[in-house]
Amino acid sequence: MTAPGTSALFAECELTATQFARITRLLHDHAGIRMREGKEGLVRARLTKRLRKLGLSDFDAYLTFVEQEPSRREFAEMIDALTTNKTSFLREATHFDFLRDAVFPHLDGPVRIWSAGCSSGEEPYTLAMLCQETFGGSSARDVKILATDISHRVLATAKAGVYPVDGMQDVPAAWLQKYWAKRSEATGRAVYEAQPALRRLVHFAKLNLMEQWPMRGPFDAILCRNVMIYFDKATQQQLVERYWALLRPGGHLFVGHSESLTGLTHRFRYVQPAVYVK
Repeated sequence: MTAPGTSALFAECELTATQFARITRLLHDHAGIRMREGKEGLVRARLTKRLRKLGLSDFDAYLTFVEQEPSRREFAEMIDALTTNKTSFLREATHFDFLRDAVFPHLDGPVRIWSAGCSSGEEPYTLAMLCQETFGGSSARDVKILATDISHRVLATAKAGVYPVDGMQDVPAAWLQKYWAKRSEATGRAVYEAQPALRRLVHFAKLNLMEQWPMRGPFDAILCRNVMIYFDKATQQQLVERYWALLRPGGHLFVGHSESLTGLTHRFRYVQPAVYVK
C-alpha cells in the first residue's frame, strides 16, 4: 500500500536547473548521450517513475544513488527511460536487401556481424534469419552475430527471444514457419519463440559504447542504426573511427536512415543512404 502523501510528494517533485545539468553531464560523461536543453519536462516525467519505484523523494537522492551504485544497473535504467528503444523486425529493410544482394555473395570465409545497439533483439534475429537463408545450407560456414546494448532490460528480452504475434507482422510467413515456434503463454497471449537455428548464431552481451570494447574483429558488417543520433559530433567522430578499425577491408558500416557521416572526418566511402564501406 502506498504511504499517505506519497503520490503528492512525487507530484510536487521538481527538477531544478542544477539537477538537470547533473543528469546531462552524467549521461554524456558515461554514455556519450547528449541531452539538449528544452528536455527538462521529459526528463522530469520519465525519471519521476524511477524515483517512485526506488522510494526516493527527490532528484538529488536519485542521482547520488545512480552515481554510487556499483552494478551501474540503475544508470542503464535511467538511459532506458530517457531514450527510445523503438525497433522491429526487418526495420529499414533496404539494409537487409543490400546485405543479401551486395555483401553476402562476396564473403568467402567466416561471417562476422556486429549489431551495436541491438535493443530488444529484433535486428540481430533478422540478421540471423537472413544468414540462415543465405548460408544455412553450408554446414562448413562459420557465422557469428554479436549483439550488444547498454541496457540490461532490453538484453533480457533479446536473450529470451520471445515476441508477441503482433510484433512479427513484417517477418515473411516462410521465415516464421522455419525459425519461430508459436505457442501460448500462461496468460493466454500468443507469442513466437526463436528456434535454435537462430539462437546459435547470436551472442548477446552488455556493452557501453563509451568504454573498452573486448572484441577484436574484424567484422564484415557493423550495424549501428539509430544510435548515434543521441551523441554529439565529437562522440560520433570517435565511434566512427573505432568502427573503421574493427571492420575488415571492404567491410560495411550501416547507420540509421535519419543519420549520416556528413560533418565527420572519416575514411569510409559512401555507397548509398546510410551505408558506407571501408
